[in-house]
Amino acid sequence: MIGWTMRRLPPGSLAWLTLHELRGNLRATGRSKLGQVVLALVLLGYTGLGVGLGLLLADEHWQAGPLAWSIALIVSILLFTFMTTQALLASQRALYGAGDLDLLFSAPLDPRTVVSAKLLGIAGGVMLTFSLFLLPILLPVALLGHPELLGALALLVALALTAACLGLGVTLLLARTLGPRAARTLGQILAALTGASVYLGSQILNSQHEDRRESAAVLLFDALRSRGLGGGGLSSLPGRAAFGEPLAMALLLGAALALFALACWGMRHAFLRSYRAGGARPAAKRAAKGNIARHFHRSLFAAIFAKELRLLLRDPALIFQVLLRIVYLAPILLLALRDHGSLPLAPTLAFTSVVIAGQLVSSLAWLAASAEDAPDLLKVAPVDKDDLDFAKLLAAMALAAPLGMLLPIAIAMETIPGALVTLLFTAGAGGTVGYLEVAHAQPARRATFQRRQKGGGIVRNLIEFVIALLLGLAAGVIVYFL
Repeated sequence: MIGWTMRRLPPGSLAWLTLHELRGNLRATGRSKLGQVVLALVLLGYTGLGVGLGLLLADEHWQAGPLAWSIALIVSILLFTFMTTQALLASQRALYGAGDLDLLFSAPLDPRTVVSAKLLGIAGGVMLTFSLFLLPILLPVALLGHPELLGALALLVALALTAACLGLGVTLLLARTLGPRAARTLGQILAALTGASVYLGSQILNSQHEDRRESAAVLLFDALRSRGLGGGGLSSLPGRAAFGEPLAMALLLGAALALFALACWGMRHAFLRSYRAGGARPAAKRAAKGNIARHFHRSLFAAIFAKELRLLLRDPALIFQVLLRIVYLAPILLLALRDHGSLPLAPTLAFTSVVIAGQLVSSLAWLAASAEDAPDLLKVAPVDKDDLDFAKLLAAMALAAPLGMLLPIAIAMETIPGALVTLLFTAGAGGTVGYLEVAHAQPARRATFQRRQKGGGIVRNLIEFVIALLLGLAAGVIVYFL
């Protein structure tokens, strides 16, 4: 559909470039045939659920009020945090990893058109991701008797446009103040913290009420209601727009479009400046310190291990994966340590440790084994492939080890044997799924792995998850009896 539309538009126009960006986002979400089939089945199931829900609610009549507006405001906040996270990551890919800006800026095109298309592509990709999960349920309900819910589509567009402007603006600000390399690293950290901001806020509120623990949505609802937000005034605009009030829809869409136009106009020079700075490689002005011999190693294992570990540590995108897991593990760890020896969650902590460590090692091992700049050189080298794979696997496990030791330390507050069992199963899960990745790796240049999509397919990823799940269950059962 997108290709058919592009063939009927003038090449190089804003609409043509925007559709090109959206087509790239679609290809990134489902490049394999099996992935497309699974996505189609999921959408079909969601649509069926939406049709059933629409038929069930067809004869129901409701009048949206302050309570519904408050709930819509909470949903909007949750969606906006996740949209901003995705926009931050997409902005970094557009600025540093897309690889097409050299061609676009050397073509006879207005730079404003290129920047606008990139910004629209970011907003369209953000909206596409959340539309796949919301619209198959929302649209049938709206079309089968509640057309006022079509206002949620306008709200979704406004949120996506605003998140895209914010994500690109923060990325350009970091690049201007810190430089491109530091901006990529700090951008990954901000993306992780933004995505988990609601969860972190709920944990802070929960820490103030030790007698009860509520979910993030409930705590956010109580906090907004206690301050009178969401039920009236400007804070009720998202809720009013979601339930089809024309004035609220016009205000939100108008403000989002105005912000988008201002961003396209104001960020054009900053985008070009950051792009040029990102491609620059200035020579070092400081003298080298230390002996060059420290970069060489006597054994093959030490050389490959050090090389892979250094490359993994230099990868900014890994910071997002690791930090996001730490953010979600930290409240659990603090809760366990705060109980002062009474740890009823020990089996759950053991299960969580095994599963999370297994998934993290799987991602690191896949990147270490598959993202190889000299695969042909390694193929013809007079070394055993198993030795190379073993060094790559241990490098991935070494990088994941600090995270994998957090929950066993918490379990050790109650039972040392349980902590040792958890540590053993955590290492076993990481080693097993990591071995599957390095054994079936398809090496390619590291620059081609900017989208961080595994090439092994859904089947192997599912097998790895099942293995980690079974080992986690076994660890939880053993720790429970210990």
